Amino acid sequence: MTQPHSATTPASAPRRALIGWRLLALLYDMMPVIALWLLVGAAFAVGYLLAGHPPRENIRPFSVLQWSAWLCCWLVTGAYAVLSWRRGGQTLGMRPWRLHVSAVDHRQAGIGALCARYAIGTVSLLAGGLGFWWAWLDRDRLTLHDRLSKTRMHRLNKQG
Repeated sequence: MTQPHSATTPASAPRRALIGWRLLALLYDMMPVIALWLLVGAAFAVGYLLAGHPPRENIRPFSVLQWSAWLCCWLVTGAYAVLSWRRGGQTLGMRPWRLHVSAVDHRQAGIGALCARYAIGTVSLLAGGLGFWWAWLDRDRLTLHDRLSKTRMHRLNKQG
């Protein structure tokens, strides 16, 4: 008979990051992400005005310029996430919940793996969160972006 997960791991070992903690971190991370999107949107609006368009005219929906703005928002969000994960293993939204991203062997994950994690996570969210739902079916409770990018998210133990 196998023992429970907590009995077989040392007290100092990080715990699994359950889906609820991950979703709370995503919610917290929306604050800095929205701020970044506002900066990108302002840059596009200024560029639009400097190109000679009237001040009360919006960028046309589904135009190349609008798609470019969304692509820049996605890239800026990815830079925020990947650089945060690479620098300290955490984004701002992950800190209150003590979540940490690392490679499978608990070392710092590489840029390529972190970029793959972000890209797969994006597709997962766009597909109604299917990659997160995957965690309830996975034998190790890993999300699809954990498994495919060969990275792991852990919940760190309290210090002090």
